[in-house]
Amino acid sequence: METYINPNPKQFQRFKEEVGDGPVTMLNLLKYKAVVEETGKSGKEAYNEYLNTAKSFLENVNAKVLFVGSPKHMLIGPVEEELWDAIIIGQYNSFADFVRMGKAEGYPYHLRVRALQNSRLIHCKSN
Repeated sequence: METYINPNPKQFQRFKEEVGDGPVTMLNLLKYKAVVEETGKSGKEAYNEYLNTAKSFLENVNAKVLFVGSPKHMLIGPVEEELWDAIIIGQYNSFADFVRMGKAEGYPYHLRVRALQNSRLIHCKSN
C-alpha cells in the first residue's frame, strides 16, 4: 500500500492556483504509526504531542479546529476497507494564513511526520 505523509508539490501548486479567496477548510484523514521508533510512544500519543505544540501556531493565524474524532462505522463503502484512526477538520481564514502557519519558524511539522503511518489532507470548499 502506498502511503502519503508529505505534500505533493504539483498538487500543492494546483491548490495554490485554484483556492481563491475566503476561508480554507481542510479535511485531515490520519493513520497513526503503531509505535514511533524514536520515542517508543504510540503514533496517537505522538500526534497529540504535535497538536499540543501546533496549537499556538493555529492561534497565531486565527485558525479553528472544527472537528476532531474517529470514524466508527462504514455505512457506504467496502466493509473490508480499514477505517482511518482520526479525522480532523480545520479552517483557516485564507490560503495565506494556511501557508504562513506552515512556514512559521519552529512549526512542528516533524512531529506530525514522526507520528503518522499514512494521511490525506484534502481541501474542501462549500458549494
